[in-house]
Amino acid sequence: MTTTTAFASLEPADLHGRVAELQQIREQALAGPGQKATEAQHARGKLTARERIELLLDPGSFQEVEPLRRHRASGFGMEAKRPYTDGVVTGWGTVEGRTVFVYAHDFRIFGGALGEAHAQKIHKIMDMAIAAGCPLVSLNDGAGARIQEGVTALAGYGGIFRRNTQASGVIPQISVILGPCAGGAAYSPALTDFVFMVRDTSQMFITGPDVVRAVTGEEITHNGLGGADVHAQTSGVAHFVYDDEETCLAEVRYLLSLLPSNNRQQPPRTACTDPAERRSPALLDIVPADGNRPYDMARVIEEIVDDGEMMEVHEHWARNIICALARLDGHVVGIIANQPQTLAGVLDIEASEKAARFVQFCDAFSIPLLTLLDVPGFLPGVDQEHGGIIRHGAKLLYAYCNASVPRISLVVRKAYGGAYIVMDSQSIGADLTYAWPANEIAVMGADGAANVIFRRQIAQAEDPEAMRTELVKEYRSELMHPYYAAERGLVDDVIDPAATREVLIRSLSMLRTKHAALPSRKHGNPPQ
Repeated sequence: MTTTTAFASLEPADLHGRVAELQQIREQALAGPGQKATEAQHARGKLTARERIELLLDPGSFQEVEPLRRHRASGFGMEAKRPYTDGVVTGWGTVEGRTVFVYAHDFRIFGGALGEAHAQKIHKIMDMAIAAGCPLVSLNDGAGARIQEGVTALAGYGGIFRRNTQASGVIPQISVILGPCAGGAAYSPALTDFVFMVRDTSQMFITGPDVVRAVTGEEITHNGLGGADVHAQTSGVAHFVYDDEETCLAEVRYLLSLLPSNNRQQPPRTACTDPAERRSPALLDIVPADGNRPYDMARVIEEIVDDGEMMEVHEHWARNIICALARLDGHVVGIIANQPQTLAGVLDIEASEKAARFVQFCDAFSIPLLTLLDVPGFLPGVDQEHGGIIRHGAKLLYAYCNASVPRISLVVRKAYGGAYIVMDSQSIGADLTYAWPANEIAVMGADGAANVIFRRQIAQAEDPEAMRTELVKEYRSELMHPYYAAERGLVDDVIDPAATREVLIRSLSMLRTKHAALPSRKHGNPPQ
């Protein structure tokens, strides 16, 4: 890894000599620490930093920044090890023709550990991305702070975190974890909009297995503690997880194609060959009229959106709610939908957090919101109450109430209690609210309502069960028929499910010029 170039050996006789010298140095910087280090990286099942950048960006579009940067640290043998790039490759290129900034840790150099020069390169490329108004992608594969450089390395992380926060809601930020991401390094991805991980080769944790063992006595592997599936299914840190780097980076490209470059632009529109007026009669069979029967809401979404394509965010975490990006008539839309297939589609702590963050992201980047409701309420239980379901549920309520993008809600089947209000009801600001003919909008289900309202009558009846059945039927016919909310102006229209796609596309087209001014304030104080 020693790269002390003997500049004096090349006489500055003319510019030709200087160009030859430059070419030699560039080749050395591009080659990195050598073939042996590259083979070791490949043996771990990982690509090199430059190979990853080639997969992410359009061919030939990468323009590197500061490839000749070297650290200036001394002590602990550092003065004899001064490789070019200092372990991070930075620059910009294009994805489908649009500019994207990128930095990639080079694990072959100092294990990708962050030092002063390394951090300054990242700071510069982040500042450039913010100034240019373009997305930033980080390809993370580093061993944390460079111990030999002490506190200056830690200060470097602080500069990254501050810029992550400044860029939040201004440009899309995507973190791709392709190796270890430990200690303070893990906080930068946590501050970004989306986190991608690769099974078996990527891990994230604040304290590693050795520290856990020393402090708690627990034995656990690196993947068991902070592997891709752990963060995709249990912690919710990872939004997307894939089996290999090639697929992962291809999906990063696809996500970028759905996002605007910054918060001042609209999401990119693509040509659409799926007719806007296409009917979907299959929807009448996908959703059972019986509110107690489960079904897959993802199938409903696929019937409605362009070509049945959607990109689900946090697919493996809080599966009782779906958050997805898709297109309607070529325009990007953010979809939030209850999933009756998991926990009957109830809202709980994790589902509320998942949906709230997604709503906030879409609102920040001018992506219209479509909410599909089939929700029986919030999940009851001591664990939920003690875990702060009030506080966490309020996050989703706050996110919707604060959103100024076009908002359309559709009651697919049932919508009960506070969960109905929270899931972008008309009363909290939805621009348009539609419902299918089997909708039930009420404080609670008819069975529960009858038990509360008619408790004495049922108890005093000669045949309590028969009385209960009769009163449930009466309550449902009076207060829960499909047109009750429409008659009171709380639903704008009851529509034919087969015509849903056309209705939504027409509505979004009308709302595209929506302007909603928010009160003047520095920022709100959302629930935590």
